[in-house]
Amino acid sequence: MFQLHPLTKLYLLLLSNLLLFLRVDIKTEMVMTLLFLLPFLGYGKVKNALRLAGFYYGCILVDLFLLPHLEGYAAVWVSMIVVSLRMMLPCIIAGAYAFSTTTIGEFVCAMRKIKVPESVIIPCMVIIRFFPTIREDYRQIRNALAYRGIASGKGALLLHPIQSLEYILMPLLMNGNNVAQDLSISSLTKGIGLTGKHTCMTEISMKKLDVCYMLVTLLPFLIFAGGKV
Repeated sequence: MFQLHPLTKLYLLLLSNLLLFLRVDIKTEMVMTLLFLLPFLGYGKVKNALRLAGFYYGCILVDLFLLPHLEGYAAVWVSMIVVSLRMMLPCIIAGAYAFSTTTIGEFVCAMRKIKVPESVIIPCMVIIRFFPTIREDYRQIRNALAYRGIASGKGALLLHPIQSLEYILMPLLMNGNNVAQDLSISSLTKGIGLTGKHTCMTEISMKKLDVCYMLVTLLPFLIFAGGKV
């Protein structure tokens, strides 16, 4: 199992966003998406990699082989949904790997090494902790509803949208503000807002693997840029 440096993960996230904004050709996008998936395998998250790969390359198959045979409104709607998902998935894949494999200590240590101000680090820490907490709250709400026989089953959210809004989304929205406040207070009580030099118990360093992987993922992008010139 190998672990990339947090700055390497942020670099991959930035590169995936450039794919979205610069509209690279589909071959370059496919190669770079595959490179974004490989770190999942190195970290041992094989199921996550296969699930994301199947979703992305499924969109590719629909885009290449199904869309040319559709006409009218069906072609417009399918193209809008499938192409939008396909273009966003590289960003989702890079972000999923970065946030699911990076601890708070590693993130803070990496940000302090590149001299990022504490006023930026603290909100980022709250955001990183926010979504896992909300996900756990969502699971608890779904379990409570299933226990009472309300909105049970995987497709219940789509089959009963009014119940979903009333019993799931509203409690999550109301609890979201409390979670953000609790996480902010938790960070401040640990002294992270104090002035002066801070130390980290987590030790991280940029390795040769990180540099090599950054260059390898940049290569298809440079080839695309060279072809455009």
